[in-house]
Amino acid sequence: MEKNRVNTKFLVSTALIAAVYVVMTLAIAPLSFGMVQVRFSEMLMLMAFIDKKYAPGLALGCFIANCFSPYGMMDIVFGTTCTAAALWGITHYSKTLFGASLWAVFCNAFIGIELYLFGSPLLLSMAMVAVGEFLSVSCAGYVLFRQLMKNPMLLEKLKIA
Repeated sequence: MEKNRVNTKFLVSTALIAAVYVVMTLAIAPLSFGMVQVRFSEMLMLMAFIDKKYAPGLALGCFIANCFSPYGMMDIVFGTTCTAAALWGITHYSKTLFGASLWAVFCNAFIGIELYLFGSPLLLSMAMVAVGEFLSVSCAGYVLFRQLMKNPMLLEKLKIA
């Protein structure tokens, strides 16, 4: 019985985090896609620092949100791959919250290559995406999650188990 409860909690958590990511991305869709890209939904990447079991929901949310991208299939594949790479780094190599935020900045900067294929300047595209990630994850997300992590009871509730 306990095993079913854990699996149900994981599935519900995965669906919920994916839905929140999609809503946050599409609510500000003009800012979520393109060279000037500030996805506030990306701050949710730091949930994987709290519990690595959030990673599948975040990757799924990115995939679904990218289905609405003006860049089509390329963004679905390439953008989701960059997010998955960032989540892998966060869950395997991050020792600090700020370090976790930098995985999102570094990995998603490579979305600039995708934008380059659509005619944008390569280095400028990579830099602009990295700046947007830095603002949403390393600035806003870091401040929010640093405060959240000061509350042990809330932190314990956020664990998927």
